[in-house]
Amino acid sequence: ARRANILLFISKSLSFSLSFEPAMGERGSRNPLLPGGVSRYSRSKMFARRASYKKRKTVAVAAKQPEPRFTSKQVRGEKNGSTRNVPVRASTKMYPTEDTRPKLKNRKINKPTRLRKSIQPGTVLILLANAHRGKRVVFLKQLTSGLLLVTGPYRVNGCPLRRVDQTYVIATQTKVDISNVNIPERVDDAYFRRQAKARKSKAEGEMFEEKTAGYKASDERKADQKAVDAAILASVKKTPELLWYLRAKFTLHKGQYPHQMAF
Repeated sequence: ARRANILLFISKSLSFSLSFEPAMGERGSRNPLLPGGVSRYSRSKMFARRASYKKRKTVAVAAKQPEPRFTSKQVRGEKNGSTRNVPVRASTKMYPTEDTRPKLKNRKINKPTRLRKSIQPGTVLILLANAHRGKRVVFLKQLTSGLLLVTGPYRVNGCPLRRVDQTYVIATQTKVDISNVNIPERVDDAYFRRQAKARKSKAEGEMFEEKTAGYKASDERKADQKAVDAAILASVKKTPELLWYLRAKFTLHKGQYPHQMAF
């Protein structure tokens, strides 16, 4: 049985090799196939057989002329000579005592953040991060930094005017008419920056640090919040059940998946 298997393998190999032989009058391949479908010559060997190294195109690069290090300048005075060699680039007179890495050029270009097509002024968004996650808010406009300016309104769900990254929101199909909302021009990125308070130095005899007071909204911000919320609530009350929709939190139950939902 073993001898029969060997003879069968030899016959198959011969038939396979004969099938790859060129017919009469045809030019055969320079790299014929051996029994088993393996090429006779390797890729590097065929590179030499085809003389591909002679066919490679080489582009002549123009030789750069070295920049002159010195330039000759005329000097006045009989005893000073007629010309003097001056270096093109003056050498530094002061050298740092320690080796410091040179600063690399920053080629980054700050491009304005693109607003998603699903987010338009008046669109109701669902917050996915920060302390107000799960709440539904109304989108007002996009600030210069690319962040979104949203509001609850504050009287409805407790979310005040704040900035949100569009990465952490879900845009819904519900929209609120904010054509009558007048947003003050001072509401920008600088409007939300908190001023850093200077730390007081400890006096003699003081063992414990004084407790820092928490954040409190200014009267200006409270007035802006009331003006914006009043205009939004007027348009919200025109649509039935929209007020309760903004007040309700977005939650997921067992077997519910956000990617299968239509908002």
